[in-house]
Amino acid sequence: MSSYKSPMAATNPGWQQVLRVCPPDVQTRIDKLPLSVLEELEEIRFRSSQPLQLCGASVDVFLHQQAGLTDDVTQAFYVTEEHLKKVVQAVTQSSLYAVEDELRRGFVTMPGGHRVGVGGRVVLYETGRVRSIRSFNGVNVRIAKEKIGAGDGLRPYLQIGNQGRPYNVLILSPPQCGKTTLLRDLARQFSEGTMTSTKGGFKVSIVDERSEIAGCVDGIPQFQLGPRTDVLDACPKAEGMLMMIRSLSPDVVVTDEIGRKEDRDAILEATHAGVSVLATAHATNLDEWRQRPFMDELFAVGAFERYVLLSRRKGPGTIEQVLDKRGNAVRLPPDVAKLHGKGSV
Repeated sequence: MSSYKSPMAATNPGWQQVLRVCPPDVQTRIDKLPLSVLEELEEIRFRSSQPLQLCGASVDVFLHQQAGLTDDVTQAFYVTEEHLKKVVQAVTQSSLYAVEDELRRGFVTMPGGHRVGVGGRVVLYETGRVRSIRSFNGVNVRIAKEKIGAGDGLRPYLQIGNQGRPYNVLILSPPQCGKTTLLRDLARQFSEGTMTSTKGGFKVSIVDERSEIAGCVDGIPQFQLGPRTDVLDACPKAEGMLMMIRSLSPDVVVTDEIGRKEDRDAILEATHAGVSVLATAHATNLDEWRQRPFMDELFAVGAFERYVLLSRRKGPGTIEQVLDKRGNAVRLPPDVAKLHGKGSV
């Protein structure tokens, strides 16, 4: 792994973690790009014998073979098998066996919460289930970002009232719309006590199965999560939620990407124990989420009291709508709406 030190790392330590998995000739080319481009980057995509692609909110270009960016594939910097080999070695720390469980799901999570998706030859068990991935032909480095204040616009919609606990909130969106970034900031604000006006702060427990919410390195969170927050890193969601409820007496349990039967059962257990749940799921809208196995049961019993729908319409993290537990749009009281413009999201 290269020892190259990025000038940008002084203000954004997470950027250095991303660059470390890039081969040296890629590191220097990317790090010399304008700051405005680097700040927009969301993905660095390596494909064998194809141009190196850079993607972001307003970026979809190739790295130039000399310097800068280009839309012309004939002038682009091409990824070789050696490049791909070095990226995979850096991401897996030269031990595919150590990350085999993650590879079954098609990605590896790096320190700092960066997710690295892979393409290649799938190896199956005799049962037909995925065992691992080998002979890699593509790697996508998805850059995790921290955005302090991402949840500010939701404050009037998530005020607690007299119930003495936060709402159960589910954030819904397609991939790359800022779900985890918003989830992280809401967890921080509940922990700090800035999300509501009814209490100074809440005990928050984060079950970070993919190490993306807290971005732990050796168990230490790399993102700001608030002074009342505990993290269970790399633990299966359902099991971790129950562990924390039993041992850490949280007010709020936070987890990412629910969708299995075990997740449903753990969420119901939490809500029955008086613990609030803050979670995310992949779906374009509420109806789409309800069509997934086991999820409509959560809707039917009103497990979530607020649904937040995100898109990329105005960039990642665009809040399209806030719905109540019945799926109706949440309307702010007139006095609150007056303080917050028209009261629309």
